[in-house]
Amino acid sequence: MKKILITFAAATIMVSACHTGYQVASVERQRILVDARYDVHPDKKAVGFLAPYKQTVDSVMGPVVGRSSHYMTAQRPEGDLSNLLADILVWAGESYGEQPVFAVYNMGGVRAALPKGEVTYGDVLDVAPFENKIAFATLSGADVLQLFREIARVGGEGLSHSVRLVISRKGELLDATINGEPIDPAKDYRITTIDYLLGGTDNMTAFKKCRNINSPQNAENNSRFVIMNYFREQTRLGREVDAKIEGRVTVKD
Repeated sequence: MKKILITFAAATIMVSACHTGYQVASVERQRILVDARYDVHPDKKAVGFLAPYKQTVDSVMGPVVGRSSHYMTAQRPEGDLSNLLADILVWAGESYGEQPVFAVYNMGGVRAALPKGEVTYGDVLDVAPFENKIAFATLSGADVLQLFREIARVGGEGLSHSVRLVISRKGELLDATINGEPIDPAKDYRITTIDYLLGGTDNMTAFKKCRNINSPQNAENNSRFVIMNYFREQTRLGREVDAKIEGRVTVKD
């Protein structure tokens, strides 16, 4: 039996060859850390090869859309970036003729932190790289409570300023208010989120019960462009974008 070594960037596979084909005999791996050490002595040929592509990418990703007052991250039970993104969805409602009472932005949809200082197109693309569109919909109060129980179960999601949840360390919903008022199970609530969640994804099955959905599917309604519009508006008003943790989701024993 003949043995063949197949080596990838970070793994070596020992393959046994026989008359009937190939079989994996063993797998070994190693971790290759790619960090700033490779910037000290860059490969000149590689730099030259990438130069024309870098120029094109920089021209697209480099334009500044606004400024951030500080470094922001999305985290559970609450983060300044996840708060900001939910608030931006509510802010955008006016452009769509909507008045949502609250927003949800899922943690899984936030893929990077936001830097302090200048924020570029590329920075926003890193934060929101998917083709998710802004969406408005109606949920009954009973379904809103189900949604908040599902959010409590995973320890929190991005929620807008009007929402206050108290959850237990075991993931139970202990209390929930919107604009300081208890949720009425018989009342309808207009909400905003991203269309990806309307299918009940990310463990938020209550979204499947949404009615009267308004979610334009043109490219400009992508969440990243909504975020950029907010940054540009704040720049026009002479403001840096700011957000803080303010007790939207509180964990109690």
